[in-house]
Amino acid sequence: MPAKLSLNRKIVQRIYKLPKQPESMKQYCMALDLKDDTDLIAEYDQWHKQIWPEVKASMIESGITNMIIYRLGIRLFMIMETSDDFSFDKKASIEAADPKVQEWEKRMGAYQQLLPQAKPGEKWVLMNKIFELKDFL
Repeated sequence: MPAKLSLNRKIVQRIYKLPKQPESMKQYCMALDLKDDTDLIAEYDQWHKQIWPEVKASMIESGITNMIIYRLGIRLFMIMETSDDFSFDKKASIEAADPKVQEWEKRMGAYQQLLPQAKPGEKWVLMNKIFELKDFL
């Protein structure tokens, strides 16, 4: 990294008190829709206030270090931060091996509706990053 770019990033982090993120972290952003039903959406939100311990454990085991889900109307937007060695195949394998995680996924599936862009067997659709401020610092 050029010295000027490194210096600018340090200044911005200091001015805005931005947390330092490990360079080896991966980040994925995904989208999914919920069924357009106010009661179902409220139930879905409620489920996510207390996820099951097995679901949390499978996330951690697969290399997910943080997950944030936002909702606007029926649209869900997930930010998933992972360790450098994370893979979706490993995550799927870990989830498939746990009956409680499978039960959770089945329950959540009752609230979700696939995006038109979803491939067969895909729920959450990976989004393309089009901008990142730090690329310009």
